[in-house]
Amino acid sequence: MNPGVTTVPIQRLRSDSPAELTTDRVAVEEPLEIRIHNEPLVTLMRTPGDDRELVTGFLFTEGLIAKREDILEIAPCPHLPTGRRGTILNVTPAPHLNLNLTEIRRLFIASSSCGLCSKASLASERPPEPIVQSFGCVSPETLHSLPARLHTAQKTFAQTGGLHASAWFDLLGNLLLLREDVGRHNALDKIIGERLLRNANDSEGILLVSGRVAYEIVQKALAAHFPIIAAISAPTGLAVEYAEENNQTLIGFLRDGRMNIYTHPQRVRGE
Repeated sequence: MNPGVTTVPIQRLRSDSPAELTTDRVAVEEPLEIRIHNEPLVTLMRTPGDDRELVTGFLFTEGLIAKREDILEIAPCPHLPTGRRGTILNVTPAPHLNLNLTEIRRLFIASSSCGLCSKASLASERPPEPIVQSFGCVSPETLHSLPARLHTAQKTFAQTGGLHASAWFDLLGNLLLLREDVGRHNALDKIIGERLLRNANDSEGILLVSGRVAYEIVQKALAAHFPIIAAISAPTGLAVEYAEENNQTLIGFLRDGRMNIYTHPQRVRGE
């Protein structure tokens, strides 16, 4: 059974028929508390599934770890407090990792719609990453084919209509990884965490996200050295500025046979 889907009772109304009592499938949204050495760090609202990858990706994109070997173990806490919903995962960092939880602890729940909300200020971000060094190119035809491939692979979205997705394609348009979540930044952290756990270091390819691209998506993509970011919807001005500064190709409104290339168009070339 898909842990990201639940069934709820509804009353369905149609203009041409009486009210119908039935059920509907909806996406699950539950808290995931991340602990380090059993000390609470942050609580994320997420769709259950790929939790270990989410934790790994979150810690990486927040600058708390740099490689897979920085984590010895991610283990579930066996007992939740009475009345508590969700999951608690405890991270045991490697001995060489010196984390000051007093400085990095987030004191509130990060909402499912904004990854940057978990930061007290822009000054608290991870240190700047090196700009992307990539000469890989993709054809417009390949880019135009990606939204349909993403939609076909979104199994949980097909059941609920209520999830974001992030997907990693190679430069020929082959789907390498896809993750879904109620939060767009969570879906991306799951992709990044999965790649880190696999020790997959090749960042050539295309990151496609199902919604808009705000700053935190570009920031996370830069942390993973993803050179091409494409979105079904629009980018924000800060996302465009950040992608331009860091040599990332940013594409928006990739749908219906069209696209806007906002930064570094040299990576999009015809056959």
